[in-house]
Amino acid sequence: MHLIKPSWLSHSGEQKDFEVYSCHVSPDGSRLATAGGVDGHVRVWSTESIYNAEDNTYSKPRQLCHMSHHLGTIHSVRFSPNGRYLASGADDKIICIYHLDSSPPSHTASFGTNEPPPVENWKTYKRLVGHENDVQDLAWSNDNSLLVSVGLDSKVVVWSGHTFEKLKTLGVHQSHVKGITFDPANKFFATASDDRTIKIFRFTPPPPNATQHDMVNNFVLETTISSPFKSSPLTTYFRRCSWSPDGNHIAAANAVNGPVSSVAIIERTRWDSEINLIGHESPTEVCMFSPRLFYTRDPAENPATDANSSANLVTVIASAGQDKTLSIWNTNTSRPLVILQDVASKSISDLAWTPDGQTLFASSLDGGIVCVSFETGELGWVAKPEENDKALQKYGGSKKGMGIAEDVDGLHLEEHSKAGELRGAESRMGALMGDLGPSAKVAEVTTNGVKPAAAAAAAKNGETNGDAQPKKDKEAEENADKAAERIAELKSRVHMTKDGKKRVAPMLVSSSGTGQSSLPQSQLVGASSTKTAQNDAPQTIMDLSKPFEGLPRGGIATMLLGNKRKAVTIEGEDDEEPSTKRAAGGPISIMANGVDGLELAALTSPAHGLVPTPEFLRPAVINPSIAISQLRLGVPKVRSHILRPLERGVLQGETSLEEASKIPENIVLEAKNPVQIREPSHIKATKRGALMWQDYVPRAILLVTGTKHFWAAACEDGSVYTWTPAGRRLMNALIMESQPVIFESRDHWLLCINAVGMCHVFNVKTMAAAHPPVSLAPILEIATASLSPHGATPGPGVTSAHLNSIGAIIVTLSNGDGFYYSASMYAWQRLSESWWAVGSQYWNSNDSSVSALQTTAVGPGVSNNSSSTKSSENALVTTTTTNVSAGIIPYLERHTTNEFLLKGRAYTLQRLIKTLLSRDSFEGFESTVSIAHLENRIAGALALGAREEFRLYLLMYAKRIGAEGLRGKVEELLNSLVGGVLQDGDGDANGEGKGWFSKVGLLCGWERRELLKGVVLILGKFRDLQRLTVQYAKILDMVSGNGEENGIAAGSHEGMDIED
Repeated sequence: MHLIKPSWLSHSGEQKDFEVYSCHVSPDGSRLATAGGVDGHVRVWSTESIYNAEDNTYSKPRQLCHMSHHLGTIHSVRFSPNGRYLASGADDKIICIYHLDSSPPSHTASFGTNEPPPVENWKTYKRLVGHENDVQDLAWSNDNSLLVSVGLDSKVVVWSGHTFEKLKTLGVHQSHVKGITFDPANKFFATASDDRTIKIFRFTPPPPNATQHDMVNNFVLETTISSPFKSSPLTTYFRRCSWSPDGNHIAAANAVNGPVSSVAIIERTRWDSEINLIGHESPTEVCMFSPRLFYTRDPAENPATDANSSANLVTVIASAGQDKTLSIWNTNTSRPLVILQDVASKSISDLAWTPDGQTLFASSLDGGIVCVSFETGELGWVAKPEENDKALQKYGGSKKGMGIAEDVDGLHLEEHSKAGELRGAESRMGALMGDLGPSAKVAEVTTNGVKPAAAAAAAKNGETNGDAQPKKDKEAEENADKAAERIAELKSRVHMTKDGKKRVAPMLVSSSGTGQSSLPQSQLVGASSTKTAQNDAPQTIMDLSKPFEGLPRGGIATMLLGNKRKAVTIEGEDDEEPSTKRAAGGPISIMANGVDGLELAALTSPAHGLVPTPEFLRPAVINPSIAISQLRLGVPKVRSHILRPLERGVLQGETSLEEASKIPENIVLEAKNPVQIREPSHIKATKRGALMWQDYVPRAILLVTGTKHFWAAACEDGSVYTWTPAGRRLMNALIMESQPVIFESRDHWLLCINAVGMCHVFNVKTMAAAHPPVSLAPILEIATASLSPHGATPGPGVTSAHLNSIGAIIVTLSNGDGFYYSASMYAWQRLSESWWAVGSQYWNSNDSSVSALQTTAVGPGVSNNSSSTKSSENALVTTTTTNVSAGIIPYLERHTTNEFLLKGRAYTLQRLIKTLLSRDSFEGFESTVSIAHLENRIAGALALGAREEFRLYLLMYAKRIGAEGLRGKVEELLNSLVGGVLQDGDGDANGEGKGWFSKVGLLCGWERRELLKGVVLILGKFRDLQRLTVQYAKILDMVSGNGEENGIAAGSHEGMDIED
């Protein structure tokens, strides 16, 4: 073992050496890249000069190049596995990609520095911006297809290794991410974070032209490992982990085993840590596996053991950290092979092995770089690179996308499935080719070395019909001779160019008939059937913002200047020089003349650059007859991509990391629409990126929705499709009058509002509609404002439509009104309007429910309230506020306030109210409107079945009418509430009425006795009403026969439990 530490191998400054945070060796082993601290330099050194540091006669350059394109400390530097790129990440949040330019560098040193002139020309190729804080570590995938960066912003950013486009950002960590390593089998990568976890992500290598849109379902979180790091310190600058070259283990730095610092060895597939490397006195910052496998014995001495050499293979790992000690282990011994103490004066920040696995470089925060070179046999005997490939084959490292059957039953099932598919394909192909006779010959097919019964029968028939074989062979020979003559004739075809030169025309391979394409051969279909298929789709597209007749090829410029035609080329003519002119970026046609008339032109990729994903593809295809409909709503445009999560985002309170991690993963429904109108649309459901189910529908999808009970999608032809959570079609497609414009779901209910304003509500559980289709025309002011044939008249628009838990439709309009459709009365009911906002004392822009309780103390009897009554009111406020403030009626009133203020109508209406109050006969205007507002709230809560809101508004109403001394309304309210209490035992329990007029013991989910008790307690303090209230208090056994006032006072405390 040789320890080499040249004095010139450092990031030197004027007064002291700068910290070195990272180092890495190129794949060919000729270069060492180091990342400096404050100086912000990436330096590339010659490893040969390091090995010959003691040779005074060595005169080749030491430093090959230095780059200073970062504005801060560089934390990580990594060569790509193919050696083409060098990546560096720093605390300026930037990742720089360098590539070695073939042009020679400038041989002059930088002005004002002592840097030697560069030998190699490393230039900045890309600058990647995607992090919001320091970039802490980088890693390349083994096939160069990915670059992953991690940083202090708790994010893991995945970049394309070909185009360096950002493919995905993973925000699953809860704290700084300080380490990243890739699986050599190219199936996983692991990230280490200060949230004391290592997360394993599964991925599929993307193609070179992959985009962020294509990677939606890639990079899935496989598992989270936290047990070895539960009490690990947060003082380390890095948590650099490493994956073993055989793919079996992950070495994780900064682990703990009890109170002792260790390196955790995590086993693949089980993802648990049973092995710990203990010996470091302080937390470890970095661990690094040697890239090669080693034999424990010299294979040259005992060649007979080569057949079983895999049993003698071990891996070698180096670890270092804050204790300034470098330890080297292998998997065959329980103690380290080498311990190098105090190799640096500060923490060791990074380790890098050479590709041959015999030399190790270590960088330190003291500014030095140490090279440890081992002789043959000290670590073991290096195995051939083929041994790495053999070890990775069991993980599918050498086969792309090759799955492994889990058991024998799975293989049998696969064989049966393939055999069934084969028989179906043979029958279909035979029907297409007209080969249905019993003597049809079946091609021999071998599946996994087992000959199917059909193939065996075909072979047997071939043996019995042996007398016809010579004749067939002779015919085949004649056909071969004719084909050879044809090929020779094609090859000798000579053409004259325009310059008079003779040229042999190139022969198209497929025209010779010598081979067949590996792609499926399409069958010709009759023109009549094709015509019918084309006529299935509507051809009329209405969009007033674009010309209806379309434009000629080339756009408007062509109509003005004419269409310049290309010269007619003679057949066989071949230009000598290809055209080097760049294609002009002229106008692009938006319409094209198709076989059946005018169509939307297909999207064509530009000559330079990628086509961005459009927000929408085109307007939806609608029928022109919608223009004369009584009502017309805006149809959403066809979008290229639609996403709908099963659960909406919910704000989480203050919780620990363990509680936050228990939140179930969301399921996402995704719909993709094609560019061409006749192509099918793709819909699928995914969980954690894994596909749960998928389906195709023939028309473009406009809207999607779903609950935990079903999924639904609405298409542009007015059809609605439904699926179970597992992806099974729930019912046949539902056909609407026109295109759906609003699509919502709640539990088992599905709401669909189409372009002509018809509302449909379906219950997928009972397979029935809640009520017949209802139109939005009445609530859109059709009675007072109509569309004029000579001009547009402004009218209200629908801002939202929702379902409640009983399947009722709740609609809000742009004028601030909120409506509810009563399925029992077949009519719309207005729950909220701007009238209450200016006339009622219970209206508040923040929260009408809470503020109303604070403003109900109006009337002569308030100042004489007892302390117990006040306490009951306070209890009422605290116990009901949280539930009611999220109810439907407060939501509608908040919407009314917002629209009311946005329209600017508040000032005008307030002036109107002030004018009215000053007139005669309007003295009680404000009080009357306030009471009417409460009555409107109670009726709405009763109709919606809003249990908490009904009770709150009822008690508020009782207090207000008691304060106003409205004896008639008080008596009517008490009589209505007492209906079920005074019911005879042999009476009709159900009764004929509903709501207030029912005789059952429940009213809006509350027992009538409890509601009556609460109302009586509130009204009991108004003495002018006590003659009424005491009678009802006796019915409820709240008072004794003597002492009415004392009884009421005594019963008021009992009511506190009821209010709670």
